[in-house]
Amino acid sequence: MSPRKTTGGMPRDRALTAEMAEERIYVASQAQLMWWKFRRHRMAVASAILVIILYLVAILAEFVAPYDPNETDTKFLFVPPRAIRFWGPKGLSLRPFVYGLTVHVDDETYRTTWTEDTSVQYPIHFLVHGAPYKTWGLIKSDIHLFGLQDGRKGVFLLGTDKLGQDLLTRIVFGSRISLSIGLVGIAISLMLGISIGGVSGFYGGFVDILVQRVIEFIRSIPDIPLWMALSAALPADLPPLTRYFGITVILSFIGWTGLARVVRGSFLALREQDFVLAATLSGASEWRVIMRHMVPSFMSYLIASTTLAIPGMILGETSLSFLGLGLRPPVVSWGVMLRDAQHLRFVAQAPWLLLPGLFVVLSVLSFNFVGDGLRDAVDPYAR
Repeated sequence: MSPRKTTGGMPRDRALTAEMAEERIYVASQAQLMWWKFRRHRMAVASAILVIILYLVAILAEFVAPYDPNETDTKFLFVPPRAIRFWGPKGLSLRPFVYGLTVHVDDETYRTTWTEDTSVQYPIHFLVHGAPYKTWGLIKSDIHLFGLQDGRKGVFLLGTDKLGQDLLTRIVFGSRISLSIGLVGIAISLMLGISIGGVSGFYGGFVDILVQRVIEFIRSIPDIPLWMALSAALPADLPPLTRYFGITVILSFIGWTGLARVVRGSFLALREQDFVLAATLSGASEWRVIMRHMVPSFMSYLIASTTLAIPGMILGETSLSFLGLGLRPPVVSWGVMLRDAQHLRFVAQAPWLLLPGLFVVLSVLSFNFVGDGLRDAVDPYAR
């Protein structure tokens, strides 16, 4: 057998493969290089998929949730999370089901105890008819992703609360508020940070000194007391939608300072570059130089920084609502749901009331991993 030909001590097929890979990198665009590096970060890719799923669930909350989030039922108070089963006394079932429930109330403590009745099985169906709704107030329907036939109750996968409301349904609807407030808040912070930080870095001098002193003053105030003071300034009788936007503006008012400093530092380095001088000499306005030439040069870094800032907005809304200074019922958010966790009696009796906090942790960690992946992908040439 003839020996395999080598190139520089490496088999020729491996050498050709390595050469083709290098040529592919040389001709690739910046976006392709960033994508190739981002997908190598497995946790970032998995977290990005989870974030997409969370937002899809929030968008389709009426369809995904099995019940009405504000519907109460005193017959199902503090029901523990239900287990979905495929095996029962009758053997294997191809359709998932839940057992029936029996309740016992203690005569002395009035504490309810729920037990499963294995003699009764309720099959779970998909695309079932239930409570009517309007998706985003536009599309009428009564089709839900899963549930029992004829709109019966009993599939409480995450249990119920003190009013007999399905916890899974409220978590699904709460994701719409808690996740959207992060996007809306960071969009406002992004506009404030780019405009104020850009002006500070582009003009310098007295304007830069003034802006930096204002930023230092805002950042010197502890976050929680500042949030509490600004939230207390909102009238207590505001409509839910108005209060939602008020809380968003409050979080944005605090969150723009860090981004403004990043933009200011980038502008100080870019304003001396040749392409900025060329744009200025060609007659471009200052605003056009900032928005069309300077900002796009570090937009990838802004995207990564923005992704890392969204969890702060989500935690801010959760903290304010938990303290009773943010959103309030009938608005459903993860922070509003966690207010029940302030009562130790409820938590001791129904520890599943803390489950909204688990979704806060998952969303925050997911955004952090995605931000880490984007931050590494911003510089695709780094080793």
